[in-house]
Amino acid sequence: SFHQTARVHEIQQHYQGTLFSFVSEDVTLPNGSRTKLAMVRHPGSTAVVPLFEDGSVLMERQYRHAVGKYLMEIPAGTMEPGESPLTCAGRELEEETGYTAGQFVELCRVDIVPAYSDEKIHVFLARGLKQSEQKLDKDEIIEIVKLPFEEALDMCGQGEISDALTILALQRTWF
Repeated sequence: SFHQTARVHEIQQHYQGTLFSFVSEDVTLPNGSRTKLAMVRHPGSTAVVPLFEDGSVLMERQYRHAVGKYLMEIPAGTMEPGESPLTCAGRELEEETGYTAGQFVELCRVDIVPAYSDEKIHVFLARGLKQSEQKLDKDEIIEIVKLPFEEALDMCGQGEISDALTILALQRTWF
């Protein structure tokens, strides 16, 4: 039974947003149990670790209403319909930080919260950064911060950076 997947009997859509939907599914699990599961259906995202030649990393202090505070994060965002992860990474980097990159390398793909979402995040390393123009959405409150890479890692270890995606991406860049 560890190679089987669930059998879906019925899907109910509760919310359809511009970026994702919220559904509940009546399923029979691989162990034979029948249950109802609620989840977020998501088109996927990208995240970018922008590294300067001097070894510093470009980060964002961004207001996150769900947790009611500003978090230190790397640039990230949701893929638009038909958009490739690479195109999304470049677009989000420029829109949020005002920088473009000459090179992107995909570091990993992450199932970020598989307990309740199918969101997959493509994590990229960006090099060859050049100043461009920031184009924030009206709901984005972002301050750009340039930090020595080791300082950003220390902030992860001390709990000053608490965003799971940022911690994972910085550690993946390091190793």
